[in-house]
Amino acid sequence: MPVPQTGGSPAGEPPAATPTLSAFGSAPSLAGAQELSRQAVAAGFSALWVPEGSQPVFSICSAAALATPHLRLGTGVAVAFARSPMIAAQAAWMLAQATGGRFVLGLGTQVRAHVERRYSAPFAHPGPRMREYVASLRAIFAAFRGDERLSFQGDHYSFSLLPQMWSPGPMDLDDPPIYVAGVRPWMCRMIGEVADGMLVHPLSTDAYLRQVVLAEVREGETRAGRDPGRVKLVCPVMTAVSDDEADRDRQREQIRARLAFYGSTPGYGVVFDASGWPGVGERLAALQREGRLAEMAALITDEMVDAFALIGTWDELPGRLLERFGGLAADITCYSVAEQWRDDPASVERWADVNRRFAEISQSY
Repeated sequence: MPVPQTGGSPAGEPPAATPTLSAFGSAPSLAGAQELSRQAVAAGFSALWVPEGSQPVFSICSAAALATPHLRLGTGVAVAFARSPMIAAQAAWMLAQATGGRFVLGLGTQVRAHVERRYSAPFAHPGPRMREYVASLRAIFAAFRGDERLSFQGDHYSFSLLPQMWSPGPMDLDDPPIYVAGVRPWMCRMIGEVADGMLVHPLSTDAYLRQVVLAEVREGETRAGRDPGRVKLVCPVMTAVSDDEADRDRQREQIRARLAFYGSTPGYGVVFDASGWPGVGERLAALQREGRLAEMAALITDEMVDAFALIGTWDELPGRLLERFGGLAADITCYSVAEQWRDDPASVERWADVNRRFAEISQSY
């Protein structure tokens, strides 16, 4: 049976600060990105995490930044290996300036097939490559400021040339924070050693968060001599929220199919294993290879859906978000909002009420 879900800080650690609520989503056009960012502000969110989908993520973030300059923005995630760290650094620097320091550079490896076959980029040794990617970004940021001459030599990336005319130059803002996505223990540990934050995968339960993510991130912090809690956790959660039971059931089935899809990714079985369902990830991967999509969804039980997602009414949602993630997450990312706004534009105001009530109950947390 899965480990029961409970809120609160892990034993031996001081209580975490009250988490913030953020939105997640993208759009197929620059105009759509601007509208999405305006919806996020109208719904009361202070931040928007933008994934890399059919459109380049930095372009979508730029459009959002111009439409809503006071909205905190983050890439959730930018595909790292498809870009030179120099390209990512330039984009992050520009977005930091456009948002007044409210931009977070979120990076992910993506899976081998996409990196090698969609982007025609190298994927080998993704963990060490990502560690080096982060280190090279910090060297590039220092060079932009003029603090150090650009000189980075690694196994995967090397940088030694940055004429002044090709540098964006210093800015009166902090370097963009670097957050990294991960799922398996090694990557979580590495994130604890080198990153500013971790973008947790939406395929996540309370048990997995505590047993794998938090434990390994803290181990990484200890190995690197960093303060416990230095790395902030951004925790996405899928929601099926409505006062209409039939609508909640419809959303639940959408989540079930998404969980089956995410769970079929090779290597993600660790999430199911840590949550009390050993072998489910491997079975999903096998069914996916055979194209048996209906059987994949059927493998995701109601118990699993309830562990991965939050299902309930509008009144229940604020308290349940805080109950599940309070003491764990620095930021709770509402993963399903953009889709809901497209299906039901009136739900923007319902989310504004969720944000208001979440802020109220958080004061006494």
